[in-house]
Amino acid sequence: MLRSLGQRSVTGSDEDPRVTELRTAVSRLRRELAAHPAEFPDRAIAEDELAALAAMATGGIPEIPRLRRSLLLIAGAIGSMSALSRGLSDVRQAVDLFGETPRR
Repeated sequence: MLRSLGQRSVTGSDEDPRVTELRTAVSRLRRELAAHPAEFPDRAIAEDELAALAAMATGGIPEIPRLRRSLLLIAGAIGSMSALSRGLSDVRQAVDLFGETPRR
């Protein structure tokens, strides 16, 4: 379970635990996608957006609207591929840790 935002993680890092969770989930889904043998039309979109999420996770606290946009593009690209559904769910949960986008 994640610690509150003001505390150090178990490793002693000052990194936001939400960012750590996002980086872990994205890395896992990238590996699963790379190992997935089937080609599908939007695979490049999924790979590009996962790379964008990975870059956001290394740059500190990402922008919530951009996170959500990438998540939607990945979900649309992967579609209903059951072999990748667990990894996609983990990424979605990691994005949800950042909260809702403020309404205008």
